[in-house]
Amino acid sequence: MEQQVSTLQGLKLITAKRQTAISPAHARRLKLVGRIEDQIALAQATIEQRTYTKERVRNIRNESGVRTSVQIHTRVKPWWWSQENGKWALTIRYGSRVIALSAKSNAIECATLKDIIQALSTVKAAVESGELDPQISAASDKLRQGFTG
Repeated sequence: MEQQVSTLQGLKLITAKRQTAISPAHARRLKLVGRIEDQIALAQATIEQRTYTKERVRNIRNESGVRTSVQIHTRVKPWWWSQENGKWALTIRYGSRVIALSAKSNAIECATLKDIIQALSTVKAAVESGELDPQISAASDKLRQGFTG
């Protein structure tokens, strides 16, 4: 008798289970990475002398009472400002809280707006790798305390 060749024989079959929820630390990282990407886009728009707004979806009720989704534009506030010495100071924020980047400093000094983009990219890589997890967790806890107080 001839043996049939299975069509699935060339595939590597495994037993896998899909992860249903992400950890709170990973969720905080994703939130901060999204905000950093907004800041990078805002800095790029500032260099190009154009305005940057973030598109969000908001659910509203129309005149007849039916809920509809509408795209709105929201302003993104910059995390940087000009200093007296002509350089820029950049803070990293989680919500309304400034994240301490080290024990003694809470801001990054940048010479130009392009340096701000590079600094934000570096911080984004650090957040993605989990280097700032303790600071993000502390900022998240302080934010939560403000709502339960």
